[in-house]
Amino acid sequence: MCKGLAGVTTFPATCLKSAKDIKHRLGFLLQKADGCEHSPGVKKPGSQRVRQEEVKKWAESLENLINNECGLAAFRSFLQSEYSEENIDFWTACENYKKIKTQARLPEQAQKIYEDFISVEATKEVNLDSVTREETSNNILQPTYSTFDEAQHKIFILMEKDSYRRFLKSKFYLDIVNLSSSGASTKKMKGLTTDSNPFIPQCA
Repeated sequence: MCKGLAGVTTFPATCLKSAKDIKHRLGFLLQKADGCEHSPGVKKPGSQRVRQEEVKKWAESLENLINNECGLAAFRSFLQSEYSEENIDFWTACENYKKIKTQARLPEQAQKIYEDFISVEATKEVNLDSVTREETSNNILQPTYSTFDEAQHKIFILMEKDSYRRFLKSKFYLDIVNLSSSGASTKKMKGLTTDSNPFIPQCA
């Protein structure tokens, strides 16, 4: 399971943006990819690398990318290198919110998501239009499982039109494509890795 992806995770405020840092992230991701759990319908790789077919599916749609554990890890690492991970963190928090089994816990969790992402004083405020923000704020008063649906949808569309397109054109993603198509194994990737980096989504 990929640690640091479920729920709202707090990360250090600073993050290296250098090409070297991205290279280390890439190496770590490919080395650990086999340990990630995959979404239904996605075949688990038989070796310790991201499979070419899997990586190609990431380019078909944002939904394919973020519904795959390792795809989500790669996308979040890319966004974190740009200091713009708040949208994917909000989307992930909403997904986990809808999976809460006890309805009595909804008010507390809804308030936390609101304070973290919706409030004008939120530390990781997402970019919502005034109508959606007001609607979501009203939903908080009597939270249900659909409280954040509209806001989550708006953020998904925003990522789809902006950061997802940048991700597909980035050296980060293109390197993953090239290495997966060339059959890069864990052994070959050792030269790209360093000691555990707290900014990298770790799989175990």
